[in-house]
Order: sequence, then C-alpha cells, then structure tokens
Amino acid sequence: MFSRHSLVFLLLMVAVGLNLRPAMSSVAPLLTRLQETAGLSPAAAGMLTTLPVLFLGLTAPLAPLLAIRLGSERALSTALIILAAGLILRGLPLPGALFIGSALAGSAIGLGGTLLPALVKRELPDSADLVTGLYTMALCLGGALGAGLSVPLTNLLGGWQASLMSWSLLAVTALLLWHFSMPSRPQTAITQPKASGLLKLLGQPLTWYVMLFMGLQSSMAYVVFGWLPSLLVGRGYSEAAAGWTMAISIMFQLVSALTAPWLARLGRDQRPALLLVQCLTASGLWLLLMAPMAWKWPGAMLLGLGQGGSFSLALSLLVLRTANSRLAGQLSGLVQGGGYTLASMGPFLVGLQLQAGATISAITWMLITILALCSGFALFAGRNLRLDNRDGELIVHRY
Repeated sequence: MFSRHSLVFLLLMVAVGLNLRPAMSSVAPLLTRLQETAGLSPAAAGMLTTLPVLFLGLTAPLAPLLAIRLGSERALSTALIILAAGLILRGLPLPGALFIGSALAGSAIGLGGTLLPALVKRELPDSADLVTGLYTMALCLGGALGAGLSVPLTNLLGGWQASLMSWSLLAVTALLLWHFSMPSRPQTAITQPKASGLLKLLGQPLTWYVMLFMGLQSSMAYVVFGWLPSLLVGRGYSEAAAGWTMAISIMFQLVSALTAPWLARLGRDQRPALLLVQCLTASGLWLLLMAPMAWKWPGAMLLGLGQGGSFSLALSLLVLRTANSRLAGQLSGLVQGGGYTLASMGPFLVGLQLQAGATISAITWMLITILALCSGFALFAGRNLRLDNRDGELIVHRY
C-alpha cells in the first residue's frame, strides 16, 4: 500500500507528466496549415518538429546541475516555468517566436523528463519500474490531448496561435500544484557527478546500448508526433481526421505504458518484451502508411501499443539497469541527453525527404529500417545487467 506522501507524489507526477508531450503533439495536426499560412517549407517544418527534441536532448544533461543548485523539487518547478513561457512565446506574432518558443519548450521537457525518473527512484524505490508505467501513461495522455484537441482549439479560439498558446494553462496548473504540494526532504538534490564519474559511466557499453535504444525508439515517437498527421493528409485524410487518428494511436499507448513494466517484471531479461513492442510499432506504421485505408484503426492501435510499450520500457531500463537513485539520475541525464539528441534527427530527416519529393512508401521503409536497428540494440540493453558503484568503483553485474 502507498502512504499518503507517496500518493501525493504520484498525483503530482501525473500532473507534471501530462505537460511533457502536448508541446510537440499539438503542432503536428496543424503542420499542413502552418505550411500554408506561415509559409513554411517542408524542410522548415521539419526543423520546427526537430527543435523541441534537439533542445530536449541538449538540456537533459544539465538537469543534475540545476538540481544540485536548487534542489530537485525546485528544479522541476523551474522547468515548468520555462515550459509555460515557451508555450506562450511560440504563439506570439513576433519574428522567430514559433521556433524560439518551441526550443524553450523542448528545453523544459528535457529538464523535467530527466528529473522525474530520479525522483521516482528516490520516492518509491521498490515500485519504481511500475510507477514509471503510470508516468508514461500520463505522458501518453498528454500527447493524445495535444493531438486530438489541437484542431478543435484552433477552430474554437480563432487561430493556430491561440491554440498553441492555450497549452500554457496546463503547464501553469501543474506548476501551482507542484509548488504548493511538492514533496520536501533533506538533501533532495540529484548529486551532480564528477567528470571522472561521467567518463566511467560512458565507458560502460551498457550505457551506450540503453542510450542508443532510447534514441532510436524516441526518434520514431517524434516522427509520429511531428509528421504522422501530415503523412496521413498526404494519403487523403482530412486535417481533423488525421489528428484524431494520431490521438487514438496515442490513447492506445496508455494500455501498453501500464502493462509493459509488468511484462518486463516477469523475468530479469527484458529482451522479449523490447522486441515485441518494436514489432508492434513496425506493423502499425505499415498498416497506417501503406495498407488500404480501411486498416487505419488496427494500424493506429498497433502503433500505439508498440510505441507506448517501447517508451515505458526505455524509461524502465533507467531504473532496472541501475542500483540506486544517484546512478539512476546520472544515467537518466546521459541517456536522455544523448538519446534525444539522436532522436531529433528523425523528424528533420523526414522533412528533408519530403522536400526532396520522397514517397510515403519510401519514408515508411526508412522508418521500419530504423526500428530494425533499434531492435538490435534492444538485444544488448535488455539483458539482466545492472550498473553499481560499490566501494567507489563503477561495475556491471547480474542481479
């Protein structure tokens, strides 16, 4: 049973998690409209979808430094303030505001997404991997809300600028809840590792396997967040129908986000679960982008199940591959920093391919190839190994 303190933390974690995806998923259904009204080329649209992910990756390693200066809880409050500011800025009628605001929002998501796993490991160490499933569910729900409500909000509020800015209200709500109810404990900062400690962590192949798996699976997620509605419009969907198809897919992520950690706990080897979710993702993409349109709902379902499970398992690896919260925070910063920087290349690459006149079929097979490569790294990241810093030395052992 969870204590009252733990239940409050869980509710706050969900409130924060709801804010870590709408900044990206709310743009995708409007991308075709932005290209028409704001004069964005496919390459510029690709840059718009890439910037949040790129800055997410660049900022994630800074989270431990911010945490040791402010404390982990106040560092997360700072991330929410930056997120709200970025969401407001991207809708203002100023030159470059759309791009600068998107970069700020991505930076805030990088900080928040890195701080939360270590806080989970600290607050609920015995249930951290299962709680990660709940956190992932909140991320998926936030992403689905961003995708599904983006076009209706544009119609209701009279323009895409107001629609994009409206998501700042959700961030401000989470900020108020977190600030006034956040858990407080002595010495709550995530310890900032020394340079030599980071080098030791980077010297472990297991770190790289987890990072590359995180990066490649995240690349697929952000391609979907950034381009799936546009690709579906290219197949003949209306703008609203494409947005809702993406939203339904993200809603199915809720199911696998919760069940994947349970599946991972059936054994100490997560490779079967990791390979299963990659196969589901590839099947869903193929059905949505290449099969007859009558298969769109099975495709959306399989894509959602695969991506929700993949991301939930990737976050679970940060917990399962480390022996304590300090290492979890360090690994989280490195893996999310390097992984999301790699992931940012996915949406940009799709934009470049569209600019060059690539067909949807060619783009689909490129994405499936990336999933195959991701499965290769899953075979190494999913083994029952754990990083530990016994007696001041970083070692890898079975558990």
